[in-house]
Amino acid sequence: MRVAGGLVAGTLTGPLASWADALEPGRLAALLDASATSGGPGGSSLLPVPPATDRTAWSGPDGPDRATAVALVAAARARRAEPWPAPRASDLARFWLDGDRVAYETPLFARTGRFAHAVVAAALEPDPTDRPAALAEVLDGVVLLCEQSTWSWPAHDDAHLRRGWVLPDRDAPYLDLGAGEVAAALAWTDALLGELLEEAYPGVRALVRREVRARVLDPFLAAFVSGPDGALDGRLVPDRPRWHWLGLDGPAHNWTAWICGNVLVAALALEDDGARRTRLVAEATAGLDRFLAVVPDDGAIDEGWSYWWEGAARALGALDVLRHASGGVLDAETLPVVRALVAFPHQLLLGPDFVASYADATPRVDAQPRPWHVLHRWGRLVDDDAAVALAAAHRGEGVVDLAVPGNGLGALLPALTDRAWRDAGGAGGAEQPHLAERVWLPSTQVLLARPATARGLTLVVKGGHNGEAHNHLDVGSVTVALDGVPAVVDPGRATYTAATFSDRRYTEWHVTSAWHPVPAPRGREQGVGAAYGARDVEVHDGGAGLSLDLAGAYPGSGVDAWRRSARLLGAGDRVEAVDAWELDDTDDGDDSVAGDLPGPTRVTWVLAGEVELSASGAVVRPIVGERMLEVTWSADVEVTASLTRRALTDAYLRAAWGELVTRLDLVTTAASGRLVTRFAAR
Repeated sequence: MRVAGGLVAGTLTGPLASWADALEPGRLAALLDASATSGGPGGSSLLPVPPATDRTAWSGPDGPDRATAVALVAAARARRAEPWPAPRASDLARFWLDGDRVAYETPLFARTGRFAHAVVAAALEPDPTDRPAALAEVLDGVVLLCEQSTWSWPAHDDAHLRRGWVLPDRDAPYLDLGAGEVAAALAWTDALLGELLEEAYPGVRALVRREVRARVLDPFLAAFVSGPDGALDGRLVPDRPRWHWLGLDGPAHNWTAWICGNVLVAALALEDDGARRTRLVAEATAGLDRFLAVVPDDGAIDEGWSYWWEGAARALGALDVLRHASGGVLDAETLPVVRALVAFPHQLLLGPDFVASYADATPRVDAQPRPWHVLHRWGRLVDDDAAVALAAAHRGEGVVDLAVPGNGLGALLPALTDRAWRDAGGAGGAEQPHLAERVWLPSTQVLLARPATARGLTLVVKGGHNGEAHNHLDVGSVTVALDGVPAVVDPGRATYTAATFSDRRYTEWHVTSAWHPVPAPRGREQGVGAAYGARDVEVHDGGAGLSLDLAGAYPGSGVDAWRRSARLLGAGDRVEAVDAWELDDTDDGDDSVAGDLPGPTRVTWVLAGEVELSASGAVVRPIVGERMLEVTWSADVEVTASLTRRALTDAYLRAAWGELVTRLDLVTTAASGRLVTRFAAR
């Protein structure tokens, strides 16, 4: 077998197409060689981080925030007395035995987080007498990672599917998100501390290069291997298909940006063969191009706000690396798709602490640490003041909020060495984030409307279809926030298990349409797949409302029409949702979908907070804030109301909503009718 020459796609066909000439092997090799030989103290500058031997960069007045440095070093010193987290094989096997992935991932992520912390602390260590201990801690982390039986996460490894094993196949490493993350962590470590580590522990850099090549770089290049006829085979392991995330045999997605970005970093820092390095960089860049090519013009992420950080932010970080490694030649700053991506996070803000969430997103802005530095930097680059303000508002006061080890060294190191980010924010110093009054994202059919101030109601309506990434059955959902806090809600994600991305996904209650604010014609659930979606979608009232036909979201022929419209009224103190339907009186005989048996029709509203039902309506006291949301309704048919409370036991859902969520069902047996639901602040 032989390696196919040039880029696998022949030419770049996405937003990076203008880079094609620069990615020709000879030109790209020259660009990388020029950057590699222009490094500061310590050698190569292919990654945008000064080596730890450059003490001016790490301890001078223009270096990292001193309070942050002191806190990180102190915390790392304290950790050295503790045992390293030890992921267990029995917990790894649990994913295939009982579906649990958290038992293994928790100590695994704790190990990689401690490693990132140790690496940064070694660069920041101000005491020369303590530096050997700091480097020893890093060495221990390096060897633990290199001796780990697998770098992939249990939910992704294919040894079970190929061989029936519940443990990984060490002879056939699987290149997934986890493997890419470890390879990149070791690459950033080599760029930062490689010279110091090799001086203290000769042979450590060879160990790192061997493991990264075997586990990541070789498997990546295997995707572009061709046979005698020149056709791509793409398999290092005979019975393994080519990596799905490459975007060659299907659409690119967040894995494409995440893994290709990490391969790029590993190749730049750890591949010493110039021809292979050039090849790896070119193919990783082509992968980023395929990811950017599937991003819609409006920059919307159909996986939800949380996944912007795991796709778009990863791509932006990789583009930063490319610009640096090419001496500024490969510069994506002016691309329209980049500007659109940078705008997405602030467009979905409900208030300082919450965002409009759908799919597997979570509603809280700070549900987990985010690499806000990436958004801040790119907001500056594309002159998006709202993006800069949002990121700066989360810069934190002083210490560790500046740079969170859990986000990986690729986010942590640039954050520490970016002076503009260092000086952003702080106690009361950050500009409050901009709250958009009108947002329409046609690719996902998401509309947001709010008053000019942070106080009042915010309406979010989602159309779309049920074949979106990380999909929930939520076509036509209407959610409402009061003073920036969700009150009528989309429940969002729960802890991932083996069922989450299997054919059992839609048996999980929080994914079903029964627990989303959508109708249920005759009790029917929405259908699964892209064929089930909204039709005749119209923005109205100057962007304050959306109207859509939901009949196509339900399987069978029993729903002739279901028109839903919702709009923000007055000065933003009222929202009105109107449902009008026509149902076929005949039984369509389609029993293929759970819940398809004829029954009463429901219009469901999922509520978060304290809920009381009376003869005149319902009152919701949201999970945060003093004001209440009043829910009333009127109809031209007989409607009865009921509440169903659901206790939350999952950690993700409890963190979002507290102890429970409540379903308000407005129920009728009428085959046709019109129901108006009103929401008002009080």
